[in-house]
Parts: sequence; structure tokens; C-alpha cells
Amino acid sequence: MERQAHARSLAAAAVAGYTLLVLYASLYPFVGWRWPPGMALQTLVAVPWPPWRDRFDEWINLAGYFPLGLLAAFAVLSAGRGWLAALLVAVLASSLLSYVCEVLQQFVPTRHPSLKDWAANTGGAAGGALAALALHALGLSARWHELRTRWFESADAGALLLLALWPLALLFPTPVPLGVGHLYDPLRTLLAGWLDDVPWAAPLYAMLSAAPVAAPVPSPLTEASITTLGLLAPCLIAYAAVRPFARRVALALVVLVLAVAMMTLSTLLNFGPAHALAWVGRLTGRGFGAAALIALALAALPRAVVIGCGLVVLGALVAAVAQTPTDPYYAQSLQAWEQGRFVRFHGLAQWVGWLWPYAAIAWFLAQLGRRR
Repeated sequence: MERQAHARSLAAAAVAGYTLLVLYASLYPFVGWRWPPGMALQTLVAVPWPPWRDRFDEWINLAGYFPLGLLAAFAVLSAGRGWLAALLVAVLASSLLSYVCEVLQQFVPTRHPSLKDWAANTGGAAGGALAALALHALGLSARWHELRTRWFESADAGALLLLALWPLALLFPTPVPLGVGHLYDPLRTLLAGWLDDVPWAAPLYAMLSAAPVAAPVPSPLTEASITTLGLLAPCLIAYAAVRPFARRVALALVVLVLAVAMMTLSTLLNFGPAHALAWVGRLTGRGFGAAALIALALAALPRAVVIGCGLVVLGALVAAVAQTPTDPYYAQSLQAWEQGRFVRFHGLAQWVGWLWPYAAIAWFLAQLGRRR
């Protein structure tokens, strides 16, 4: 009974979390909203069918709602409902969410609502729900639950969420390979904007708005260190949730493969297939090699020591990334995300990339407090 309750709560949390991600990606940016000029209320709710066709847009809309349909169907099934209820709830709820988002997009000047997007979203949710029913019928969902229970300890929900979000954090361009958590410059710019024309905050505004003094490029040692720390961080999260030794080594290999895949995908999306491996270099190879050796050495340590190492690694990663200058290629990557076809993923991937290390630090601190 306790295991079923845990599965239901985990499935519901996953649906709620993914719904928030969909809302964020669909309604970004959250500035400049206004009522569409000259549009009546009845016209507002009648989303148009666009005459153009964009294959990339269609596939992205299908893929974006596939996990939502999958998770929603699993949530209904874990609550003890039948396959028909799971299919109807997953598809109808996802379709309604998509339509509401398309209507609300008419208030966002940079977004273009489309009935075709709604149809693609609904189709993706239906595909996800059918996949969930197939996995459930084949008994694979029960096997996955048994596998997760056997591999991970009782406090694995936060670890699984962080490990699932880490590839998305890598998708957003980073100043140095695996250098997630680059929050200092955006936070400084945001605070400077808030304090502009505030008389009592003039000295603080001057300090924040001044251009930071930094080297034009990170030093080789800094770049290799950030890559090493960025790869060790998810390994230590996995280590803190599983028992030593072989399972930790296996998960470290999975992390390594994911890092290569996501960095290659991010570079491909920004600079094209011909430059997909441009992120690979001598310093990157050294960082990967050092991280692999350190991860292997730490695989047999007790969980308490792993938690302490994780806090040290993440603290060093955040501090090193904050000192990393913004080079022209990084600025070009950001511009491609902000103004190109990735605009709908910009805010989502950006926030995950910025906040992931801090969420991981909070999780480690929670595990430390729980042990005490």
C-alpha cells in the first residue's frame, strides 16, 4: 500500500512539474503582454489555422506533449483506474491545456497562436498516452518500478528529478562545456535594471552596471576544471542515491554518455550539423578524463562522504562559472536561442541551466539534514 501511494504521489508530482514546464515554454516571454488590437472576445477564443507549414514546428509540438500524455496516463493508472479512463483523461486534459495556451499566446506579441499547433500537441499527448498503456500492458512500468526500487534508495525522487533535468540544462548554451549555473551576469543585469533611477541605490547601481573585469577567455586550467566539476556533479547525485560500487560506476558511464550526447546536440542546434563536435577539444578531453578517474575513485565511498563531496564540487562549480567571461561565440549562441526558432525553449532551458546547480546544492543539504 505504501509503495502504491508513493508511486501515485510521484506520478502526480511529475505531471504537475511537466505541466508547469509546458506553461513556461508556451507563454514565454512574460513581458509586453497586451490585448490583441481590435480583437473581439469571440474572435480571441477562435484560434486560426495558419496557411504556412513548418516541419520543425510540427515535430516539436508533437514531441513536446508526448511526455505529458505519457505521465498523465501513468498517473491515472497508478490511481487504480482503467485503461479507458487513463486514455481519456490524458488526451482531453492535455488537449485543453494546449488550447488554453494557444489562446493566451494571442496576448504575447512575439508568439503566433495556431490551431495546427493545438492539433499537433493533442496528437503528441495521444501518442504518449498510448505508449503508457502499451508499457503498462506489457508489464514494463511495474518492472521499471521494481528496478528503481532495487537500485535507488528511499530518498531517490529528488535525485531522479535532478538527473532528468540535467540534460535539459546542458541544452542551453554554456560559456564552457558543462558549465551550468551561469547566473551571476543575468542576476547582476536584473538587479541593475531594478535599481535604475533609484536615488538611494546610486552607488549600488553603479557597481552593478559597471562592466566586470575579466580575462577575454577562461584560462586552460579554469576551462578544464569547470568541465571536470560539471561532469562530477550529476555523478555524485547518482552516487548519493545508490549503493556502491558497481551500480555507481554504471550510472557514471550513463552520465558520461549523456554529457557527450547533449553537448553535441546543443552545438548542432546552434551551429549546424557540420560543427556538431566543435565543443570537443584538448581541454575538454582532459576534463572528461579527470572526471572519469575521480568518479571511479569516489564510487566506493560511504553516502555521507559522497554528500560532502557533492557540496564541495557544486560550490566550486558555481564559483568557477561565475568568473567565466562571456566570449563572442557564447553571445552568438545566446542570440540564436533568443531570436531564432528556439525562442519557445529559451526561457525553459535557460532557467534550468541557471538554477540546476543551486537545486542540487539544496538537495544535498536536505540529505545532510535528514541524516542528522
